[in-house]
Amino acid sequence: MNDSPRFILASTSPRRKEILTKMGLTFDVVAPNFDEHTVFETSPQKLVKKLSQEKARRVQDDSAVVIAADTIVIKGDKRYSKPLTREKAIAMLEELCGEWHEVYTGVTVSYLGKAETFAEKSKVKLKSLSKAQIEKYVDEYKPLDKAGAYGIQDDFVVEEYKGSYSNIVGLPREKLSEALQKFGVYHGIH
Repeated sequence: MNDSPRFILASTSPRRKEILTKMGLTFDVVAPNFDEHTVFETSPQKLVKKLSQEKARRVQDDSAVVIAADTIVIKGDKRYSKPLTREKAIAMLEELCGEWHEVYTGVTVSYLGKAETFAEKSKVKLKSLSKAQIEKYVDEYKPLDKAGAYGIQDDFVVEEYKGSYSNIVGLPREKLSEALQKFGVYHGIH
């Protein structure tokens, strides 16, 4: 991949950075200036796709491959975004613990005026934790920047999952790899 284009990750998520690094990509990070609460959709798939499209549009660079993503957690009809405060994180986890819920990530890849957008869905069941265990988790792992107030990689709250692990982390590596290959800009790690 000597003649590979420049890559831009339209996200400051350390977990997304780690996934791209493990894929062997070198990239710049550009935070999209965008209020996620201005986008409304009834379907979780449509919502995360639209959010990723808006993020990609905000950092558009025709000379680079732009990768944008958004992850949400859904249980029933309720959406769990980033909690931002300790109290909100504890409340979210109290609602999610011991229950199955869905994790949706929407991804947009744009390059040379073309774009591909897709969504991935995984299911997660959190352990049944006491309030003291939830508080300890929030205090130790600080999940305030994670949708649903937890990280699967923390190895503390997740009992089991179905689907793509990297999707739950925040970037479905398998589908992203396929999209980048369609653009001819990625051939896997050699």
